[in-house]
Amino acid sequence: MARSTKKQKEAHAKLDKNKLYSLEEASALIKEITNVKFDASVDLAVRLGVDPRKANQMVRGVVTLPHGTGKDVKVLALVTPDKEAEAKEAGADYVGLDEYLDKIKGGWTDVDVIVTMPSVMGKLGPLGRILGPRGLMPNPKTGTVTMDVGKAVSDVKGGKIDFKVDKTGIVHAAIGKASFSADKIAGNAKELIDTLVKMKPAAAKGVYMKSIYMSSTMSPSVQLDPKAV
Repeated sequence: MARSTKKQKEAHAKLDKNKLYSLEEASALIKEITNVKFDASVDLAVRLGVDPRKANQMVRGVVTLPHGTGKDVKVLALVTPDKEAEAKEAGADYVGLDEYLDKIKGGWTDVDVIVTMPSVMGKLGPLGRILGPRGLMPNPKTGTVTMDVGKAVSDVKGGKIDFKVDKTGIVHAAIGKASFSADKIAGNAKELIDTLVKMKPAAAKGVYMKSIYMSSTMSPSVQLDPKAV
């Protein structure tokens, strides 16, 4: 069994495992117990009282974090020539069509989000085996397949993220960086949680928000009080 480092022991010493923290307390504590040398990501894991195997209990959507993600999101806009200027002005890192489709066929996936148009989706179908496993396939439900390319690109650059409950009923999402102030971490977390609450499926019975944990890269998890949140 691996031994805990001095920093890991210090982090665990600051954490009361028997306590349910408020959002503000957890956000401040995460900053205290994050001891890595890089700007760690802050993540939220929310266990929902849903059965993802049933279509009427699937929870999936998008949320725009008010303070951004803290990450420089690389966006590829796969668009026709008449939309290229719009995508570039909105801040897309890569803009084009056939040349990038060929690069993807060759295995290139060095982007975080792909935005495209409905008329282009037919060309992306054969690339599903490459894009799908990496979570890069554009989807109308997440706003990445649209004629309003400029808005889609600027939204993603500005902190828009998509989320989906996994097969165990948990939504995992990166909500910022450890360098953020505690207020900004709490603000982003609250925006995601509020969005999940609004999306509660009518078919979901019993307790909906079962547990919420906040953590950063390599830090212990801090359990939040779902009722307080």
